[in-house]
Amino acid sequence: MNLNRKQEGFTIVELLIVIVVIGILAALVITTFTGIQQKARDTERTTDIKALHGQIEAYFAQQQKYPTLANMNDSAWRTQYMKGLDQDALKDPKGGSTPTLVAAPASGAYAYAVLASDDTACDNSTKDCTKYTLTATLEQGGTYTKTNLN
Repeated sequence: MNLNRKQEGFTIVELLIVIVVIGILAALVITTFTGIQQKARDTERTTDIKALHGQIEAYFAQQQKYPTLANMNDSAWRTQYMKGLDQDALKDPKGGSTPTLVAAPASGAYAYAVLASDDTACDNSTKDCTKYTLTATLEQGGTYTKTNLN
């Protein structure tokens, strides 16, 4: 009998250990990558809100009133009065299909609340809109808000 036979290959225990280690490393990479993507989308949201804020303040400087929510959601109006605004600035970075502002903060949308000086609703026909708040809901928690300068 030959008792000094040399084994070749890996045992099942060694293979299982390697598979578990690879699984742990893959989970860490996926978790980190997801967090980086969320942070990038949140950064894009804050950049979009800042761009909107600048365009709205420029409109106020010319018109002495802020645009209504209906104005802001009208692409033809935005093209005419907010020439420096990228039309995709109102789309949510996570996959929003239509550029839209909503009245109250919601997941996946930017909110634009506009008021008259007496804190009531305005439409720029009976009362001028003199206050506003822009809001983006962030994936990593919280909201980002910009308000009128006046």
